[in-house]
Amino acid sequence: MQIILVSGLSGAGKSIALDVLEDAGYYCVDNLPATLLMDVVGFLAEAGHERVALSVDARSAALAALPKSVARLQAGGADCRVLFLEAGTPTLVRRFSETRRRHPLTVEGLTLAEAIERERMLMGEIAVLGHRIDTSDLQPKALRNWIRDLLGLGAGTLALLFESFAFRDGLPLDADWVIDARMLPNPHYDPGLRPLTGRDAAVIAYLEGEAAVQRFVEDVRAFLARWLPEMVKENRSYLTVAIGCTGGRHRSVYLAEKLAAAFAGDWRVLVRHRGLARE
Repeated sequence: MQIILVSGLSGAGKSIALDVLEDAGYYCVDNLPATLLMDVVGFLAEAGHERVALSVDARSAALAALPKSVARLQAGGADCRVLFLEAGTPTLVRRFSETRRRHPLTVEGLTLAEAIERERMLMGEIAVLGHRIDTSDLQPKALRNWIRDLLGLGAGTLALLFESFAFRDGLPLDADWVIDARMLPNPHYDPGLRPLTGRDAAVIAYLEGEAAVQRFVEDVRAFLARWLPEMVKENRSYLTVAIGCTGGRHRSVYLAEKLAAAFAGDWRVLVRHRGLARE
């Protein structure tokens, strides 16, 4: 079982870290009391969750119990890592002032800066348990990328959808990239292939025998391989590549299936055929 404990100072980016982990498929629990850590982990393990992210911060009851709980989990064979987010006091004061949110440790007679320093003191024993990230100079986008790199989440966070469509029916509204395949040889003009689709063996054999089609496939594959990692850096969770031909039955269907197979080993890949779904 892999367990990521997200902790740190209020306003330092714990919510962003949990969002990244949730997008990556982790089961996330926010503001967990430290005394319940072992019970919750046991319950989630019995429920079949293999990747879990738990947030524990200064609001937690019995915070001092957390180091012993982490040691017990690691001794029991769990891959338990602590991610501690922090920032300078001036940065945290500015963030709370901009959002106008109340610091969780603010009490009567205590200024915002004093509440931040009190929290820093309370979290001192937790900060040394794992990897610390100073978010003082990081924008949210940069922080998301740092967390992905640190935890090895990488490209697996993006779901890649290849979608075939017919230009005569109009462009799909959900398309991020649109690829036009209408210049390629068209099986429609072969009476024996016309009633078939790009998933049928005869149409596949026809298109794979055309050098222009294979050059097209390789060019699109190389383009996507080069630019998909850059899309991940933009914190995209989904990307739709729409491939169109005239009728949406032969060329676009074949290309969507071919490209999906090429990227299935490295990405979460989905395939949809709009023209065939209409039928």
